[in-house]
Amino acid sequence: MSQRVGVIGGGQLARMMIPAATNLGCEFSVLAESGDSSAKLAATTVGDYADVATVLAFARQCDVITFDHEHVPANVLTALEDEGVVMRPAPHALRFAQDKLAMRERLHDLGVPQPDWARARSAADVDAFIASHGGRAVAKVARGGYDGKGVRFISSSTEVLDWCESSEDMLLEEAVTFRRELAQLIARRPSGETAIWPVVETVQTNGVCTEVIAPAPGCEGPIEAMAADIAQRVAGGLDVTGVLAVELFETTDERIVVNELAMRPHNSGHWSIEGSVTSQFEQHLRAVLDLPLGSTALRGESVVMVNILGGPTTGTLFDRLPQALERHPEAKVHLYGKSPRPGRKVGHVTVLSDILEDAVAQARGAAGFFQD
Repeated sequence: MSQRVGVIGGGQLARMMIPAATNLGCEFSVLAESGDSSAKLAATTVGDYADVATVLAFARQCDVITFDHEHVPANVLTALEDEGVVMRPAPHALRFAQDKLAMRERLHDLGVPQPDWARARSAADVDAFIASHGGRAVAKVARGGYDGKGVRFISSSTEVLDWCESSEDMLLEEAVTFRRELAQLIARRPSGETAIWPVVETVQTNGVCTEVIAPAPGCEGPIEAMAADIAQRVAGGLDVTGVLAVELFETTDERIVVNELAMRPHNSGHWSIEGSVTSQFEQHLRAVLDLPLGSTALRGESVVMVNILGGPTTGTLFDRLPQALERHPEAKVHLYGKSPRPGRKVGHVTVLSDILEDAVAQARGAAGFFQD
């Protein structure tokens, strides 16, 4: 008898789990925020993920619960635990993806390399940290920030006075000088078995990921080994179940430090749908269902993913599809069923090639048809 996986959140991550769930033969349900969500094809319930009664009613229909995002409130997670609902990742692990201060404290305990950081409660705390770190710092809200939201590069507490007046502590980090950003994805099942993908390079624009290159060029050797070791230590140390994305900075002195964590399929792993023997979405479901994990070997020499951001100002995304497919038949286009909006992730394009430069050019070219 198959098991039913329930996903809280109806975004594109839940949408991209649907084919994997179909192939594995498991039942699949989604608690979506609205009737026109990306994952509406599997949305058995439409409701508020912050409402305890709504989430409990949804969870009672499922054998195991997982997440499209990290924003489910603590009181909802506690109510699910009290009801005996199986959640993967479990709340004791998920809190480290929800709370950046808790994450920094736990990574410190695990001895994982990370930027110098501090908890700030006042403007005086902020100015003292800035003064001791070369006159500049990165300020982050501890909870709720993503895709560059809730992050400010600052040189004075006056730039975060609104946060200082809040009752919530903020996270301060040194402004790391880095060569590039990397991401290491790993999957872990309850038994402790892990599977790790090649480390990838991510390109950010205004705090939002725009491109991913797999594998990260020139990462063979120490960097590759360090990234894999960090991911293994974090996944085991936090008792993660499912896919974990570890976002990294590669510094100018050939070290790597942890920037952020995400305990779910992640934008830096979308390339794996076509580019890996086992996609991150299938692997996440395997882990959530405690099934043996699949191979993470690449299907090509180079895989490039380019996000489609915003979309066209006239017409629909689907209107642009014929030209994109005709001009770039080797490209795999994924549209998320979202309406175009400036800065919004509405889809992505993936290209495999034996030549990295060709993959980059083709992926950018195909993605460009969907933007004015």
